[in-house]
Amino acid sequence: MRKRGPSQIQFWFIALAIGIGAGVAALAFRKGISALQTFLYGSDDLRLASVAGELPWWWVLAVPILGGLVVGLILDRFTPDGRVRAVADVIEGAALNAGRVERRAGLASAAASLITLSSGGSSGREGPVVHLAAVISTWVSNRINANGITGRDLLGCAVAAAVSASFNAPIAGAIFALEVVLRHFAVHAFAPIAIASVAGTVINRLEFGGVTEFMLPGEGGLAFYAELPAFLLLGLVSGLVAVALMKSVIFAEDVGNSVQKALCIPRYLRPMLAGAVLGAIAIPFPHIIGVGYETTSAALTGQIGLGAAVLYAVVKVVAVAVTMGGRMGGGMFSPALVVGALTGLAFGLIATSVLPEVSGAETIYALAGMGAVAAAVLGAPISTTLIVFELTGDWETGLAVMTAVSLSTALASRLVDRSFFLTQLERRGVHLAAGPQAYLADTIRLSAILRGMDHRRAAPEAVCREMIGEGTMLGENQTLETALRTFEATGADFIPIIRKSPGEDEPELLGAVFQTDALRAYAKALADTAAEEHS
Repeated sequence: MRKRGPSQIQFWFIALAIGIGAGVAALAFRKGISALQTFLYGSDDLRLASVAGELPWWWVLAVPILGGLVVGLILDRFTPDGRVRAVADVIEGAALNAGRVERRAGLASAAASLITLSSGGSSGREGPVVHLAAVISTWVSNRINANGITGRDLLGCAVAAAVSASFNAPIAGAIFALEVVLRHFAVHAFAPIAIASVAGTVINRLEFGGVTEFMLPGEGGLAFYAELPAFLLLGLVSGLVAVALMKSVIFAEDVGNSVQKALCIPRYLRPMLAGAVLGAIAIPFPHIIGVGYETTSAALTGQIGLGAAVLYAVVKVVAVAVTMGGRMGGGMFSPALVVGALTGLAFGLIATSVLPEVSGAETIYALAGMGAVAAAVLGAPISTTLIVFELTGDWETGLAVMTAVSLSTALASRLVDRSFFLTQLERRGVHLAAGPQAYLADTIRLSAILRGMDHRRAAPEAVCREMIGEGTMLGENQTLETALRTFEATGADFIPIIRKSPGEDEPELLGAVFQTDALRAYAKALADTAAEEHS
């Protein structure tokens, strides 16, 4: 198998094993958060906000500070940059690293995120769970020496199982892996991903049964055609709220970087300082603690008033920004659900009071808002719509949810780089949002396509030396992207490739990259990507 790769039947069994492993990891992560929350606060996320509101103020303040310190020490010790790995890194691994992610940093990120979510952090569990599952698939891919296509498919299997096991959402888990992580719907990948997704769901249901995550009230409903324009407007509002949430996190990250640099704060103390801010916010607003299950349920059942819904949404956005900007870890999906449900409820309370005769229940707006904000943040309208349905078990209001989701994603994708994850990557200089034509050239090293000086059609050495003297040259570890830009700027037919060793004055001439070879390699990379996506 290591030499020839797995057969189709073998691959399906591997997909099943990865699905079980990722499902168990997701379940263990969720149970670990619940156990540690109960130890620290006296309740898990089902009633965490209510119980935390009755605790002494100094305890609510102290827990996230201590949790932030532990998180900072873990990340400082086990990651090269003190940054938590999450969904954006999995997307990058799928596109640029043959379906592999960092294993050591990934395990440290999972541990840090577990502590964050248990000790007052305001984020979600899906990000660390997705990356933890990707660590499992990376280990398997390395063991069987999987090529890029197989590695990406195994990564998709792990992600699908993790999402399914986290939210009891098998359909959405499979679509999420295809839509968000692999970013294509290749037929050959669907069967193993579906197998893994079902396996993850079985793991969840063995523990929790077949119940949905959120229970909706039975009364009320959608007034359909007369009410659809309101859901179109809700979609636009939700798109703006989603952009505000994403921009707030980005702004907090920039502020955190500036403050850390200006005050020379050790990176292991940054999460602790963020924890102190979160603790101070949690004293009057305990609903910000953790995933936010209780607050989301209250919004979906209409137990929150208009003023409280608006206030809670604003405070939650601030808390999420502090958590993520403070590098405490966690994901963005659950916070988007909380903010979306609150936004939708507030909108629904206004809409149903203005036109009560043509309005259904305001809780339908909460459900639609929940999906609309989350879809815009994730850049995943299909899988998010399905997740909302599977989380609530309410399929009758699908028209309202789809209407709001379509407008929110269309608006938000034009104000950011398509999604929160792709915006994160864009800020790191990884250009995935524009498509394969924008990033494939960065995956090809010049050492792979250069013609050595002993090549029968090598570049003339004298000309290469002259070009080096003029400053026209590239290093062997630079990428095709750099070469293509250099060709465009200079109009040269070839570019000398050098290697400069430490202590040497003159660089070693390895050969040259010809423009024809560069274009041929780029065209082949595009063709291979298209073949994979349409297989």
